[in-house]
Amino acid sequence: MAVFGVIITSRGFFPGWLAQEARKQITEKLTGMGHEYVIVDEDSMPYGAVQTYEQAKVCAELFRENRDRIEGIIVILPNFGDEIGVVTAIHESGLNVPVLIQACDDDLELLDVEHRRDAFCGKLSVCNNLRQYGIPFSLTKLHTCKIESEEFTEDIKRFEKLCKTVNNLRKARILAVGTRPGPFQTVRFSEKLLQKNGISVLVEDIGNIISRANEINDREVLENAISEIKEYAIVLEDAPMEKVEKLARFKTALEEAVKNYDADCAAVQCWNVLQNHFGCAACLAMSMMGEKGIPHACEMDVMGALTMYALSSASGAAAGYLDWNNNYGNDRDKCINFHCSNYPASFMGCRPSVGVLDILGTQLGYDNCFGACVGKVQPGPMTFCKISTDDVNGKIRAYVGEGEFIDADVKTFGGPAVCSVPNLQELMHMLCEEGYEHHVSMVRGHVADIIEEALTKYLGWEVYRHR
Repeated sequence: MAVFGVIITSRGFFPGWLAQEARKQITEKLTGMGHEYVIVDEDSMPYGAVQTYEQAKVCAELFRENRDRIEGIIVILPNFGDEIGVVTAIHESGLNVPVLIQACDDDLELLDVEHRRDAFCGKLSVCNNLRQYGIPFSLTKLHTCKIESEEFTEDIKRFEKLCKTVNNLRKARILAVGTRPGPFQTVRFSEKLLQKNGISVLVEDIGNIISRANEINDREVLENAISEIKEYAIVLEDAPMEKVEKLARFKTALEEAVKNYDADCAAVQCWNVLQNHFGCAACLAMSMMGEKGIPHACEMDVMGALTMYALSSASGAAAGYLDWNNNYGNDRDKCINFHCSNYPASFMGCRPSVGVLDILGTQLGYDNCFGACVGKVQPGPMTFCKISTDDVNGKIRAYVGEGEFIDADVKTFGGPAVCSVPNLQELMHMLCEEGYEHHVSMVRGHVADIIEEALTKYLGWEVYRHR
Protein backbone atom coordinates (compact mmCIF):
# COMPACT_ATOMS: atom_id res chain seq x y z
CA MET A 1 0.00 0.00 0.00
CA ALA A 2 1.00 3.68 -0.22
CA VAL A 3 1.99 6.56 2.02
CA PHE A 4 0.20 9.81 1.16
CA GLY A 5 0.80 13.35 2.30
CA VAL A 6 -2.61 14.82 3.16
CA ILE A 7 -3.52 18.52 3.14
CA ILE A 8 -6.83 19.61 4.66
CA THR A 9 -7.50 23.22 3.78
CA SER A 10 -10.17 25.68 4.88
CA ARG A 11 -11.20 29.28 4.22
CA GLY A 12 -11.38 31.35 7.41
CA PHE A 13 -14.95 32.59 7.03
CA PHE A 14 -16.35 29.12 6.22
CA PRO A 15 -17.41 26.71 8.98
CA GLY A 16 -14.22 25.28 10.53
CA TRP A 17 -15.96 22.19 11.83
CA LEU A 18 -16.19 20.99 8.22
CA ALA A 19 -12.37 20.68 8.16
CA GLN A 20 -12.36 18.69 11.40
CA GLU A 21 -15.02 16.38 10.02
CA ALA A 22 -13.12 15.95 6.74
CA ARG A 23 -9.89 15.16 8.59
CA LYS A 24 -11.58 12.37 10.52
CA GLN A 25 -13.21 10.99 7.37
CA ILE A 26 -10.08 10.92 5.18
CA THR A 27 -7.77 9.48 7.84
CA GLU A 28 -10.27 6.73 8.63
CA LYS A 29 -10.74 6.03 4.93
CA LEU A 30 -7.03 5.77 4.17
CA THR A 31 -6.43 3.56 7.21
CA GLY A 32 -9.32 1.33 6.20
CA MET A 33 -7.82 0.96 2.73
CA GLY A 34 -4.48 -0.08 4.21
CA HIS A 35 -2.65 3.17 3.44
CA GLU A 36 -0.51 5.35 5.69
CA TYR A 37 -0.60 9.13 5.74
CA VAL A 38 1.44 12.15 6.80
CA ILE A 39 -0.66 15.11 8.03
CA VAL A 40 -0.07 18.11 10.30
CA ASP A 41 -1.06 17.69 13.93
CA GLU A 42 -4.62 18.82 14.50
CA ASP A 43 -3.49 21.02 17.38
CA SER A 44 -0.76 22.75 15.36
CA MET A 45 -3.24 25.03 13.57
CA PRO A 46 -6.97 25.79 13.85
CA TYR A 47 -9.06 22.75 12.88
CA GLY A 48 -5.85 21.05 11.66
CA ALA A 49 -6.37 22.82 8.32
CA VAL A 50 -3.88 24.80 6.23
CA GLN A 51 -5.27 28.34 5.87
CA THR A 52 -2.28 30.74 5.94
CA TYR A 53 1.24 31.08 4.59
CA GLU A 54 2.73 30.31 8.02
CA GLN A 55 0.63 27.18 8.34
CA ALA A 56 1.60 26.13 4.82
CA LYS A 57 5.28 26.35 5.82
CA VAL A 58 4.63 24.02 8.76
CA CYS A 59 2.99 21.51 6.40
CA ALA A 60 5.82 21.85 3.86
CA GLU A 61 8.45 21.17 6.52
CA LEU A 62 6.58 18.05 7.69
CA PHE A 63 6.41 16.78 4.10
CA ARG A 64 10.14 17.48 3.58
CA GLU A 65 10.94 15.44 6.68
CA ASN A 66 8.98 12.54 5.16
CA ARG A 67 10.05 13.02 1.52
CA ASP A 68 11.45 9.47 1.36
CA ARG A 69 8.10 8.03 2.40
CA ILE A 70 5.47 10.16 0.69
CA GLU A 71 4.38 8.73 -2.68
CA GLY A 72 1.64 11.20 -3.49
CA ILE A 73 -0.25 14.15 -2.02
CA ILE A 74 -4.02 14.25 -1.50
CA VAL A 75 -5.60 17.70 -1.11
CA ILE A 76 -9.01 17.76 0.60
CA LEU A 77 -11.33 20.77 0.23
CA PRO A 78 -14.15 20.44 2.78
CA ASN A 79 -15.08 24.02 1.88
CA PHE A 80 -13.72 26.63 -0.54
CA GLY A 81 -10.28 26.19 1.00
CA ASP A 82 -7.25 28.43 0.84
CA GLU A 83 -5.60 28.03 -2.56
CA ILE A 84 -2.45 29.98 -1.56
CA GLY A 85 -1.97 27.78 1.48
CA VAL A 86 -2.27 24.62 -0.62
CA VAL A 87 0.07 25.68 -3.40
CA THR A 88 2.63 27.07 -0.95
CA ALA A 89 2.68 23.84 1.09
CA ILE A 90 3.26 21.72 -2.00
CA HIS A 91 5.71 24.11 -3.67
CA GLU A 92 7.88 24.65 -0.59
CA SER A 93 7.89 20.96 0.31
CA GLY A 94 9.94 20.33 -2.84
CA LEU A 95 8.18 17.00 -3.35
CA ASN A 96 7.93 15.89 -6.96
CA VAL A 97 5.07 13.43 -6.61
CA PRO A 98 1.56 13.18 -8.09
CA VAL A 99 -1.12 15.37 -6.48
CA LEU A 100 -4.85 14.50 -6.23
CA ILE A 101 -7.41 17.27 -5.68
CA GLN A 102 -10.70 16.36 -3.97
CA ALA A 103 -13.58 18.74 -3.23
CA CYS A 104 -16.60 17.88 -1.05
CA ASP A 105 -20.21 17.93 -2.22
CA ASP A 106 -22.58 20.60 -0.96
CA ASP A 107 -25.99 19.53 0.33
CA LEU A 108 -28.85 21.37 -1.42
CA GLU A 109 -30.64 21.62 1.92
CA LEU A 110 -27.58 23.05 3.72
CA LEU A 111 -26.51 26.12 1.78
CA ASP A 112 -26.87 28.48 4.74
CA VAL A 113 -23.91 30.31 6.29
CA GLU A 114 -23.38 27.66 8.98
CA HIS A 115 -23.12 24.72 6.55
CA ARG A 116 -22.27 25.78 2.99
CA ARG A 117 -19.02 24.54 1.50
CA ASP A 118 -18.49 26.12 -1.95
CA ALA A 119 -15.75 23.53 -2.58
CA PHE A 120 -17.14 23.22 -6.12
CA CYS A 121 -15.80 26.74 -6.70
CA GLY A 122 -12.71 26.46 -4.51
CA LYS A 123 -11.38 23.50 -6.48
CA LEU A 124 -11.13 25.71 -9.57
CA SER A 125 -9.05 28.24 -7.61
CA VAL A 126 -6.70 25.60 -6.23
CA CYS A 127 -6.15 24.07 -9.67
CA ASN A 128 -5.60 27.52 -11.19
CA ASN A 129 -2.81 28.23 -8.70
CA LEU A 130 -1.19 24.82 -9.11
CA ARG A 131 -1.13 25.46 -12.84
CA GLN A 132 0.53 28.85 -12.27
CA TYR A 133 3.27 27.20 -10.20
CA GLY A 134 3.82 24.45 -12.76
CA ILE A 135 2.72 21.72 -10.34
CA PRO A 136 0.99 18.87 -12.21
CA PHE A 137 -2.09 17.42 -10.52
CA SER A 138 -4.78 14.78 -10.96
CA LEU A 139 -8.53 15.08 -10.56
CA THR A 140 -11.25 12.92 -9.07
CA LYS A 141 -13.70 11.39 -11.53
CA LEU A 142 -16.45 13.72 -10.30
CA HIS A 143 -15.71 17.41 -9.79
CA THR A 144 -17.02 17.10 -6.23
CA CYS A 145 -17.78 14.00 -4.17
CA LYS A 146 -18.22 12.89 -0.59
CA ILE A 147 -15.07 11.65 1.16
CA GLU A 148 -16.88 8.55 2.36
CA SER A 149 -18.27 7.78 -1.14
CA GLU A 150 -17.42 4.73 -3.20
CA GLU A 151 -16.51 7.06 -6.07
CA PHE A 152 -13.71 8.59 -4.01
CA THR A 153 -12.56 5.14 -2.91
CA GLU A 154 -12.09 4.27 -6.58
CA ASP A 155 -10.30 7.60 -7.13
CA ILE A 156 -7.81 6.72 -4.40
CA LYS A 157 -7.26 3.24 -5.79
CA ARG A 158 -6.50 4.71 -9.19
CA PHE A 159 -4.29 7.41 -7.67
CA GLU A 160 -2.25 4.80 -5.80
CA LYS A 161 -1.49 3.03 -9.09
CA LEU A 162 -0.70 6.32 -10.80
CA CYS A 163 1.76 7.23 -8.03
CA LYS A 164 3.38 3.82 -8.24
CA THR A 165 3.79 4.08 -12.01
CA VAL A 166 5.25 7.59 -11.94
CA ASN A 167 7.58 7.01 -9.00
CA ASN A 168 8.77 3.64 -10.27
CA LEU A 169 9.60 4.94 -13.74
CA ARG A 170 11.43 8.00 -12.41
CA LYS A 171 14.04 5.80 -10.75
CA ALA A 172 13.84 2.56 -12.73
CA ARG A 173 16.91 0.34 -12.94
CA ILE A 174 16.99 -1.89 -16.02
CA LEU A 175 19.43 -4.77 -16.30
CA ALA A 176 20.59 -5.31 -19.89
CA VAL A 177 21.92 -8.85 -20.17
CA GLY A 178 24.09 -9.29 -23.25
CA THR A 179 23.79 -7.48 -26.55
CA ARG A 180 20.91 -7.20 -28.98
CA PRO A 181 20.65 -9.88 -31.69
CA GLY A 182 22.56 -8.54 -34.70
CA PRO A 183 19.58 -8.32 -37.09
CA PHE A 184 17.38 -6.53 -34.53
CA GLN A 185 18.15 -2.86 -35.07
CA THR A 186 14.56 -2.31 -33.99
CA VAL A 187 15.60 -2.59 -30.34
CA ARG A 188 18.13 0.23 -30.50
CA PHE A 189 17.60 2.88 -27.82
CA SER A 190 19.25 5.86 -26.14
CA GLU A 191 20.73 5.27 -22.71
CA LYS A 192 21.40 9.00 -22.41
CA LEU A 193 17.75 9.96 -22.91
CA LEU A 194 16.75 7.39 -20.31
CA GLN A 195 19.35 8.60 -17.82
CA LYS A 196 18.20 12.20 -18.29
CA ASN A 197 14.79 10.96 -17.12
CA GLY A 198 16.25 9.20 -14.09
CA ILE A 199 16.25 5.72 -15.62
CA SER A 200 19.49 3.73 -15.31
CA VAL A 201 20.63 0.91 -17.58
CA LEU A 202 22.96 -1.61 -15.97
CA VAL A 203 24.93 -3.88 -18.29
CA GLU A 204 25.94 -7.51 -17.71
CA ASP A 205 27.59 -9.79 -20.25
CA ILE A 206 25.52 -12.90 -20.80
CA GLY A 207 28.78 -14.85 -20.75
CA ASN A 208 29.08 -14.00 -17.06
CA ILE A 209 25.58 -15.36 -16.43
CA ILE A 210 26.47 -18.58 -18.28
CA SER A 211 29.73 -18.91 -16.33
CA ARG A 212 27.93 -18.46 -13.03
CA ALA A 213 25.29 -21.02 -14.07
CA ASN A 214 28.03 -23.55 -14.80
CA GLU A 215 29.73 -22.89 -11.47
CA ILE A 216 26.74 -23.68 -9.22
CA ASN A 217 27.73 -26.73 -7.18
CA ASP A 218 25.26 -26.53 -4.32
CA ARG A 219 22.87 -29.43 -4.95
CA GLU A 220 20.32 -28.07 -2.49
CA VAL A 221 20.14 -24.79 -4.42
CA LEU A 222 19.69 -26.67 -7.69
CA GLU A 223 17.10 -29.09 -6.31
CA ASN A 224 15.09 -26.20 -4.88
CA ALA A 225 15.21 -24.44 -8.24
CA ILE A 226 14.12 -27.62 -10.05
CA SER A 227 11.23 -28.06 -7.60
CA GLU A 228 10.17 -24.45 -8.15
CA ILE A 229 10.20 -24.98 -11.92
CA LYS A 230 8.08 -28.13 -11.70
CA GLU A 231 5.61 -26.40 -9.41
CA TYR A 232 5.39 -23.37 -11.71
CA ALA A 233 5.10 -25.10 -15.09
CA ILE A 234 4.14 -28.45 -16.58
CA VAL A 235 7.32 -30.42 -17.23
CA LEU A 236 6.63 -33.64 -19.12
CA GLU A 237 7.80 -36.83 -17.46
CA ASP A 238 10.03 -37.72 -20.40
CA ALA A 239 11.80 -34.33 -20.33
CA PRO A 240 15.57 -34.93 -20.02
CA MET A 241 16.66 -34.12 -16.47
CA GLU A 242 19.94 -32.62 -17.63
CA LYS A 243 17.95 -30.02 -19.58
CA VAL A 244 15.71 -29.27 -16.59
CA GLU A 245 18.85 -28.79 -14.51
CA LYS A 246 20.21 -26.36 -17.09
CA LEU A 247 17.01 -24.33 -16.77
CA ALA A 248 17.46 -24.35 -12.99
CA ARG A 249 21.07 -23.21 -13.29
CA PHE A 250 20.25 -20.37 -15.68
CA LYS A 251 17.26 -19.26 -13.58
CA THR A 252 19.41 -19.16 -10.44
CA ALA A 253 22.22 -17.24 -12.11
CA LEU A 254 19.82 -14.73 -13.69
CA GLU A 255 18.05 -14.14 -10.37
CA GLU A 256 21.40 -13.53 -8.69
CA ALA A 257 22.35 -10.95 -11.32
CA VAL A 258 19.04 -9.12 -10.96
CA LYS A 259 19.46 -9.05 -7.19
CA ASN A 260 23.10 -7.92 -7.34
CA TYR A 261 22.22 -5.01 -9.62
CA ASP A 262 19.07 -4.15 -7.63
CA ALA A 263 17.22 -4.17 -10.96
CA ASP A 264 13.50 -3.47 -11.31
CA CYS A 265 13.26 -5.18 -14.71
CA ALA A 266 15.55 -6.74 -17.29
CA ALA A 267 16.12 -7.31 -20.98
CA VAL A 268 17.90 -10.50 -21.98
CA GLN A 269 19.86 -11.56 -25.06
CA CYS A 270 17.73 -14.67 -25.31
CA TRP A 271 19.34 -16.01 -28.52
CA ASN A 272 21.65 -17.34 -29.83
CA VAL A 273 24.66 -17.28 -27.48
CA LEU A 274 22.73 -19.00 -24.70
CA GLN A 275 21.63 -21.86 -26.93
CA ASN A 276 25.03 -22.30 -28.58
CA HIS A 277 27.13 -22.11 -25.40
CA PHE A 278 24.84 -23.36 -22.65
CA GLY A 279 22.14 -25.40 -24.36
CA CYS A 280 18.80 -24.08 -23.12
CA ALA A 281 16.26 -21.30 -23.69
CA ALA A 282 15.89 -18.24 -21.42
CA CYS A 283 12.09 -18.08 -21.60
CA LEU A 284 11.11 -20.04 -18.50
CA ALA A 285 13.50 -18.18 -16.20
CA MET A 286 12.25 -14.85 -17.59
CA SER A 287 8.63 -15.94 -17.16
CA MET A 288 9.19 -16.91 -13.54
CA MET A 289 10.95 -13.63 -12.79
CA GLY A 290 8.05 -11.72 -14.35
CA GLU A 291 5.61 -13.61 -12.16
CA LYS A 292 7.65 -12.47 -9.14
CA GLY A 293 7.19 -8.83 -10.16
CA ILE A 294 10.42 -8.26 -12.10
CA PRO A 295 9.46 -8.08 -15.80
CA HIS A 296 11.87 -9.52 -18.39
CA ALA A 297 11.83 -8.59 -22.08
CA CYS A 298 13.20 -10.71 -24.90
CA GLU A 299 15.90 -9.93 -27.45
CA MET A 300 17.64 -7.41 -25.18
CA ASP A 301 14.84 -4.89 -25.73
CA VAL A 302 15.51 -2.45 -22.90
CA MET A 303 12.55 -0.24 -23.87
CA GLY A 304 10.36 -3.32 -23.88
CA ALA A 305 11.43 -4.09 -20.32
CA LEU A 306 10.66 -0.52 -19.27
CA THR A 307 7.21 -0.76 -20.89
CA MET A 308 6.48 -4.01 -19.07
CA TYR A 309 7.52 -2.35 -15.81
CA ALA A 310 5.17 0.57 -16.48
CA LEU A 311 2.22 -1.70 -17.22
CA SER A 312 2.91 -3.90 -14.19
CA SER A 313 3.12 -0.81 -11.96
CA ALA A 314 -0.17 0.56 -13.29
CA SER A 315 -2.08 -2.70 -13.08
CA GLY A 316 -0.50 -4.64 -10.24
CA ALA A 317 -0.35 -7.62 -12.62
CA ALA A 318 2.41 -9.37 -14.53
CA ALA A 319 2.97 -8.04 -18.05
CA GLY A 320 3.70 -10.06 -21.19
CA TYR A 321 6.00 -9.33 -24.12
CA LEU A 322 4.76 -10.04 -27.64
CA ASP A 323 5.04 -9.28 -31.34
CA TRP A 324 2.26 -7.78 -33.44
CA ASN A 325 2.47 -10.89 -35.56
CA ASN A 326 -0.39 -12.06 -37.82
CA ASN A 327 -3.68 -10.94 -39.27
CA TYR A 328 -6.67 -12.97 -38.08
CA GLY A 329 -8.36 -13.99 -41.30
CA ASN A 330 -10.52 -11.23 -42.74
CA ASP A 331 -11.50 -9.70 -39.40
CA ARG A 332 -9.41 -6.53 -39.59
CA ASP A 333 -9.96 -5.54 -35.96
CA LYS A 334 -8.39 -8.78 -34.75
CA CYS A 335 -4.84 -10.05 -34.93
CA ILE A 336 -2.55 -12.72 -33.52
CA ASN A 337 0.17 -11.59 -31.14
CA PHE A 338 2.87 -14.13 -30.59
CA HIS A 339 6.19 -14.98 -28.97
CA CYS A 340 8.19 -18.13 -28.27
CA SER A 341 7.33 -17.39 -25.28
CA ASN A 342 8.37 -16.02 -21.87
CA TYR A 343 4.88 -14.99 -20.67
CA PRO A 344 4.32 -15.11 -16.90
CA ALA A 345 1.74 -17.73 -15.92
CA SER A 346 -0.79 -15.20 -14.62
CA PHE A 347 -0.50 -13.21 -17.86
CA MET A 348 -1.13 -16.37 -19.84
CA GLY A 349 -4.06 -17.19 -17.61
CA CYS A 350 -3.05 -20.84 -17.29
CA ARG A 351 -0.17 -22.99 -16.12
CA PRO A 352 2.30 -23.09 -19.03
CA SER A 353 3.99 -26.18 -20.40
CA VAL A 354 7.74 -26.24 -20.93
CA GLY A 355 8.59 -26.81 -24.58
CA VAL A 356 11.19 -25.84 -27.15
CA LEU A 357 11.82 -22.78 -29.30
CA ASP A 358 10.17 -24.11 -32.43
CA ILE A 359 11.46 -21.57 -34.93
CA LEU A 360 14.94 -21.06 -33.49
CA GLY A 361 15.23 -24.80 -33.03
CA THR A 362 15.34 -25.27 -36.79
CA GLN A 363 18.68 -23.46 -36.85
CA LEU A 364 20.11 -23.86 -33.37
CA GLY A 365 18.99 -27.44 -32.77
CA TYR A 366 15.95 -28.40 -30.72
CA ASP A 367 18.29 -30.02 -28.21
CA ASN A 368 19.61 -26.58 -27.34
CA CYS A 369 16.24 -24.82 -27.23
CA PHE A 370 14.38 -26.44 -24.33
CA GLY A 371 12.76 -23.94 -21.96
CA ALA A 372 10.00 -22.05 -23.79
CA CYS A 373 6.62 -21.46 -22.13
CA VAL A 374 3.92 -23.02 -24.27
CA GLY A 375 0.23 -22.20 -24.02
CA LYS A 376 -2.51 -20.02 -25.42
CA VAL A 377 -3.26 -16.71 -23.72
CA GLN A 378 -6.70 -16.90 -22.14
CA PRO A 379 -9.53 -14.39 -22.79
CA GLY A 380 -9.93 -11.13 -20.91
CA PRO A 381 -9.47 -7.35 -21.08
CA MET A 382 -5.97 -6.10 -21.84
CA THR A 383 -3.93 -2.93 -22.23
CA PHE A 384 -1.13 -2.62 -24.79
CA CYS A 385 1.77 -0.17 -24.73
CA LYS A 386 5.24 0.48 -26.10
CA ILE A 387 7.69 3.11 -24.88
CA SER A 388 10.44 4.10 -27.29
CA THR A 389 13.30 6.59 -27.46
CA ASP A 390 13.21 8.95 -30.42
CA ASP A 391 16.95 9.57 -30.49
CA VAL A 392 16.91 11.86 -33.54
CA ASN A 393 14.45 14.28 -31.94
CA GLY A 394 15.75 13.79 -28.40
CA LYS A 395 12.56 12.63 -26.73
CA ILE A 396 10.86 9.62 -25.20
CA ARG A 397 7.52 8.67 -26.74
CA ALA A 398 4.96 5.92 -26.41
CA TYR A 399 1.61 4.63 -27.57
CA VAL A 400 -1.05 3.00 -25.44
CA GLY A 401 -4.53 1.57 -25.91
CA GLU A 402 -6.95 -1.10 -24.80
CA GLY A 403 -8.48 -4.23 -26.26
CA GLU A 404 -9.38 -7.79 -25.40
CA PHE A 405 -7.78 -11.21 -25.52
CA ILE A 406 -10.43 -13.39 -27.15
CA ASP A 407 -11.19 -17.10 -27.16
CA ALA A 408 -10.52 -18.07 -30.77
CA ASP A 409 -8.96 -21.06 -32.47
CA VAL A 410 -5.46 -20.59 -33.81
CA LYS A 411 -3.32 -23.50 -34.93
CA THR A 412 0.23 -22.57 -34.03
CA PHE A 413 3.00 -23.42 -31.61
CA GLY A 414 4.50 -21.18 -28.91
CA GLY A 415 2.38 -18.59 -27.12
CA PRO A 416 -0.40 -17.17 -29.29
CA ALA A 417 -2.70 -14.42 -28.09
CA VAL A 418 -5.68 -13.57 -30.27
CA CYS A 419 -6.39 -9.87 -29.76
CA SER A 420 -9.35 -7.67 -30.58
CA VAL A 421 -8.41 -3.98 -30.90
CA PRO A 422 -10.91 -1.38 -32.14
CA ASN A 423 -9.64 0.47 -35.23
CA LEU A 424 -6.68 -1.91 -35.46
CA GLN A 425 -5.85 -0.85 -39.01
CA GLU A 426 -5.53 2.76 -37.93
CA LEU A 427 -3.19 1.67 -35.14
CA MET A 428 -1.02 -0.39 -37.51
CA HIS A 429 -0.77 2.54 -39.93
CA MET A 430 0.38 4.78 -37.07
CA LEU A 431 3.02 2.27 -35.97
CA CYS A 432 4.40 2.05 -39.50
CA GLU A 433 4.30 5.78 -40.18
CA GLU A 434 5.96 6.65 -36.87
CA GLY A 435 8.53 3.85 -37.03
CA TYR A 436 7.52 1.99 -33.88
CA GLU A 437 8.91 -1.47 -33.22
CA HIS A 438 7.17 -4.78 -33.90
CA HIS A 439 7.44 -5.55 -30.18
CA VAL A 440 4.66 -4.60 -27.77
CA SER A 441 3.94 -5.19 -24.10
CA MET A 442 0.50 -6.15 -22.83
CA VAL A 443 -1.07 -6.60 -19.43
CA ARG A 444 -4.41 -7.91 -18.23
CA GLY A 445 -6.97 -5.24 -17.35
CA HIS A 446 -7.70 -1.77 -18.68
CA VAL A 447 -5.17 0.77 -17.38
CA ALA A 448 -4.51 2.94 -20.45
CA ASP A 449 -5.82 6.05 -18.66
CA ILE A 450 -3.29 5.61 -15.86
CA ILE A 451 -0.42 5.00 -18.28
CA GLU A 452 -1.36 7.97 -20.43
CA GLU A 453 -1.62 10.35 -17.46
CA ALA A 454 1.60 9.08 -15.85
CA LEU A 455 3.68 9.38 -19.01
CA THR A 456 2.32 12.72 -20.22
CA LYS A 457 1.34 14.79 -17.20
CA TYR A 458 4.04 13.69 -14.77
CA LEU A 459 6.92 12.46 -16.97
CA GLY A 460 6.43 14.84 -19.88
CA TRP A 461 6.68 12.18 -22.59
CA GLU A 462 4.83 12.21 -25.90
CA VAL A 463 2.01 9.67 -25.98
CA TYR A 464 -0.36 8.51 -28.73
CA ARG A 465 -3.57 7.23 -27.15
CA HIS A 466 -5.36 4.80 -29.43
CA ARG A 467 -9.14 4.89 -29.13
